[in-house]
Amino acid sequence: MTTATPRPGVRSEPVAAVSVRPAGRSDAAALHRLSVPFVREGALRDRPAGVYARDAADFLVAEAGQGGLEGCVALCHRPDAYGRAAAVLYNFCVAEGSQGRGVGSALLRAVLGEAAAQGVARVFTATAGGGELFLRHGFTPGGEEEAPPRWRSGLDPARGSRVLVRSLV
Repeated sequence: MTTATPRPGVRSEPVAAVSVRPAGRSDAAALHRLSVPFVREGALRDRPAGVYARDAADFLVAEAGQGGLEGCVALCHRPDAYGRAAAVLYNFCVAEGSQGRGVGSALLRAVLGEAAAQGVARVFTATAGGGELFLRHGFTPGGEEEAPPRWRSGLDPARGSRVLVRSLV
């Protein structure tokens, strides 16, 4: 997973009410639409629209106001390099007009709570941006050598992503 830096001029007033819920297959098209701008920036990997339907159970989505999706994040369980319970956050994105308004924080709180409830000891992610939001939520740089091998082997060094990790125990 990689993230982009919020764009200049993004409003900073909080979203009145952010609701986070599990995604369903019916959210697949909206998940794809949310991701496209980040793919164009090189912050997310390009995934065919059908992948979002297939993997919808991995996703949490944030809704605010009119009920449209404001953001999403996916959690995939992968044992770390030592076989311990771990997970990877991926495809984390927040719609441009909702960045800086608490949507990303709401998603991270929810997905970390879900991971902890499922017995995950450590959560890994990768970011091509500065990762400030992750750092504010307790992630630390490093952990590449302990990251889930299957996930780590798929990271593209040309993208300049760095691995962040958060312990939940």
